[in-house]
Amino acid sequence: MQKEDCFYLGKITKTHGFKGNLILHLETDEPELYENLESVFIEKDGMLVPFFFEFAQPYSKGKLLVKFEDISPEEAERLINRAIYLPMDTLPELDGTDFYYHEITGFQVIDSTHGDIGIIKSVNDSGAQALFEIKSDRKEILIPVVDEWIIEVNREEKFIKIETPEGLVDLYLE
Repeated sequence: MQKEDCFYLGKITKTHGFKGNLILHLETDEPELYENLESVFIEKDGMLVPFFFEFAQPYSKGKLLVKFEDISPEEAERLINRAIYLPMDTLPELDGTDFYYHEITGFQVIDSTHGDIGIIKSVNDSGAQALFEIKSDRKEILIPVVDEWIIEVNREEKFIKIETPEGLVDLYLE
């Protein structure tokens, strides 16, 4: 499995007890979608390696308590802070104005007032507020990802139509 065919699900944060159990922190709004997983991929020596669960159960908000098959407590300890991945094709299909950040890269952004303002380079979600990073003809435009501002997501024609507050886009275009 190649990394570009997968999405980042979260990471292994710590051990739990002395039998090789681990806590997985899931970076998702809906962790309950991943409670019945059979396996995950973990990056090891530059490659993604499948690890199968002996068991997996909800632990606390956004976390799973897991035990991997055939992994000793010592091997489990070495997996702490490793990223976990799943294949892209395991993502539930979204519709309407819901989207995954990775799927809208390259989409055209059409503002209800200014028209075509550029192409989504990426979504920066490292801060408290996720931002569309939009490449326009003149400069980079940062628009907060706010559900109420998103009017339409057209996957076939690869565009997002937004309605931003008055003056926001003008800050970049003037």
